[in-house]
Amino acid sequence: MFNLFFLLQTDSLAQAASQTAAASKGVSLIELLTLGGWVMIPLAALFFVTVFVFFERFLSIRKASAIEGNFMNIIRDHIVNGNVTAARSFAKNTANPVGRIIDKGIQRIGKPIENIERSMENVGKLEIYNLERNLSVLSLSAGIAPLLGFLGTIIGMFQLFYSLATGGEFSIQTMANGIYTKVITSATGLIIGMLAYVAYNFLTTQVDKTAYKMEAASAEFLDILQEPTR
Repeated sequence: MFNLFFLLQTDSLAQAASQTAAASKGVSLIELLTLGGWVMIPLAALFFVTVFVFFERFLSIRKASAIEGNFMNIIRDHIVNGNVTAARSFAKNTANPVGRIIDKGIQRIGKPIENIERSMENVGKLEIYNLERNLSVLSLSAGIAPLLGFLGTIIGMFQLFYSLATGGEFSIQTMANGIYTKVITSATGLIIGMLAYVAYNFLTTQVDKTAYKMEAASAEFLDILQEPTR
């Protein structure tokens, strides 16, 4: 009798260990995301668009903000020495917004200082517009992703109540699909929205820093024009 009891206990422990091991394996991330339903498709599209736009804009803005430390010193030396042609050639060969703004200012040398300043401001506005291109996509993603997650929550709740109404019984199995859709879509939408929001604000800050460099270079160039030539 004791041996039979021992065998039954051993068998029960083995089954419990097997169930525990199976539960510990869980599901993969891909399998978990697919439980969110069709709402995960537009959320995935938003995620990839957000990542693409962020890296594309980040590389473009970083390239635009790369300015040589002695750029304005070289421009000053050429202009003060009366070598306007060399100054314009140097500015024209500098492929960044500051170089293009200074090049426009050099082209207007000889005209009233107000006209020169206005021409440089117009070029600066165009350069800022180019730097901010597609940033609105990140702002849009930051707003739409949580809304899609909320839509998934509504769909999940509908699935849950529909299963309870048609199944006629209240159990974990009938609740599982609705809860999965609700939780996964909500969490995914919030995560994508936060990533897009952080990316948008980070890139906007970088654009502002580049704009400051452009304004500083423009002000320094106008001061150079007031210096006497040698």
